[in-house]
Amino acid sequence: MAYRESNITPIEQFVIDFVTTLRNKRNLNQQDIADIIGVSRGFISDVESRKKPAKYNIRHINALADYFGMSPREFLPEKAFPVDVVEKEKEKKVVKKATVKKATKKKS
Repeated sequence: MAYRESNITPIEQFVIDFVTTLRNKRNLNQQDIADIIGVSRGFISDVESRKKPAKYNIRHINALADYFGMSPREFLPEKAFPVDVVEKEKEKKVVKKATVKKATKKKS
């Protein structure tokens, strides 16, 4: 699983990776997934991009599970990600935002 630098948490990345793997195994393209969940192909491209914050929501997971004859639970990890991992990611984002704000103020 490749973790992104955007606003995607580890559990969200898990779901994205699961759907991408499922899509590839079933020989489907991004447009096929977009049609299944009722979004544009561009949205799927953004979700699969390592640089965009787009992500699947519960409705998307449910639609995919229904289409593939699976349980929505199968799209999630067996165990929860530790809260501290999620919190550390939030902290990184806060520090990054603060650094960007400082750099912007110095330029002014």
